[in-house]
Amino acid sequence: MSKKDGMNYAPKGKSKKVVKPGEFNVAVTALDHGHIYGMTNGLIEAGATIKYLYEPDKIKREKYLETYPFVEAVDSLEVILGDRAIHMVAAAAIPYLRSSLGNKVMQSGKDYFTDKTGFTTLAQLEETKRVVKETGRRYFIYFSERLHVEAAIKAGEIIDAGTIGKVIQVTGFGPHRLDKENRPEWFFEKDKYGGVLADIGSHQIEQFLYYTGNKEAKVLNSKVANYYNSDKPELEDYGDATLVGENGATFYFKVDWLTPDGLPTWGDGRTFITGTKGTIELRKYTNVGTEETGDHLFLVTHDKVEHMSLTGKVGFPFFGQMILDSLNGTEIAMTQDHIFKAQELCLIAQEEAIKVH
Repeated sequence: MSKKDGMNYAPKGKSKKVVKPGEFNVAVTALDHGHIYGMTNGLIEAGATIKYLYEPDKIKREKYLETYPFVEAVDSLEVILGDRAIHMVAAAAIPYLRSSLGNKVMQSGKDYFTDKTGFTTLAQLEETKRVVKETGRRYFIYFSERLHVEAAIKAGEIIDAGTIGKVIQVTGFGPHRLDKENRPEWFFEKDKYGGVLADIGSHQIEQFLYYTGNKEAKVLNSKVANYYNSDKPELEDYGDATLVGENGATFYFKVDWLTPDGLPTWGDGRTFITGTKGTIELRKYTNVGTEETGDHLFLVTHDKVEHMSLTGKVGFPFFGQMILDSLNGTEIAMTQDHIFKAQELCLIAQEEAIKVH
């Protein structure tokens, strides 16, 4: 996997199994985005058994089975939905199809794990809320820019320990490489990908809610643009927004598809966290001009300045927590309300965005 290829970015971590083989069975479907590989890696490392794959596209199917040859390919989604031994279905469908697939999965009695964004419209979100309430199943979303980044996980631990005091402001930068010639057509159709704030903006808003401890927030303003891709008129290659949480913490973020080709990774993702007693900066995927490794955390407090290089040192606890939540009916990995609120806010930001170019 090339670090320049964000579309197929699939982190691997240490194996930390929370279940034995066959205790938590997963089926995979809808291989429309390469994030399914990161999702699969995380599940396997936590002990999940990937039992089935349903993917009608031969090329996508064969690539997945080459990577995970122990998985059994089946001929229909109904085989998966009808197998009572399957606990969860993981999928990375085209964004506008993710919620309807998830509803079908939950109505079959299984939990659902989807790539972000989980929704492209507020109407989809409301329908899925209804299905969750009716079925009692879970709708998990792969917010990889926090859940699959060791520096981001460490930041949460530092905040929870009170090291930087109360978090009052977060700033997030989420640049991505477009890699235009390798993207599928749906990627450039707004009704299918949802808009830049609904899509990659969902990562940012989820992090804001998590790091500040907010359960509610308000979108103050948002903007989108197509600055550099006039040949793809429905693409938004830039977006930003400002939010304020119910506890007064503020947030500004910007996302774009404008990563220069010279960068050795797919995007220089950064997060700046200001607390009343200290600050944290995350350089998630590279330390520009210094080293190409990721997972850098810079901590400043009244007592010290510290640079932590965290690759391989923290792990990815979300996947094991999600498996146990699914089995035990708990909400340790993240609450359903948190997931839905992050999605609601990014959809509102998208819906209310001013187009500036």
